[in-house]
Amino acid sequence: MGNRLSAIATRTGDGGTTGLGDGSRVSKADARVAAMGDVDELNSAVGMLIALGLPQDAMDGLLAAVQQDLLDLGGELSIPGYTLLKSERVAALDAWLALANAGLPRLQEFIRPGGTLVAAQAHVCRTVCRRAERSVVELAESQAVSNTVRQYLNRLSDLMFVMARVLNRTGGGAEHQWDRTRND
Repeated sequence: MGNRLSAIATRTGDGGTTGLGDGSRVSKADARVAAMGDVDELNSAVGMLIALGLPQDAMDGLLAAVQQDLLDLGGELSIPGYTLLKSERVAALDAWLALANAGLPRLQEFIRPGGTLVAAQAHVCRTVCRRAERSVVELAESQAVSNTVRQYLNRLSDLMFVMARVLNRTGGGAEHQWDRTRND
């Protein structure tokens, strides 16, 4: 990976460009930079979820691993053609999803985001993750992006939805379903 910054205020971005991990410079409006920014925002949202306090150590460990994965994913995006995120990380999300889903009742309808504070933050993580995924898909339409990156973000948004449901159930929060008849 590229050089580590020893100074944060380098002033090299004042002209509207930023450096990628391979040393090249691109516009801050570039699709790659947008995808990297959305992944960075997602990692911050996950950090907030952890900071709010999770009822299970296993969730805390899972989310710490997710944050590491997101740093790997961002590193991969910052170096065109470089692979860093391993497919085993998608499989790890799949395993957690299968385990968590097994203990949840089947949904009859869409649910409204909310419930407990930590569950609501998990929903925020889900929506930020979906935006990051859209940015990565847009980038992949013009530049090479590994399938693992796209699969990871898709699975992570699912994980955040399921985690919100689990957090509501363990934290005493209500899960309010969409009322289709409200506008009849």
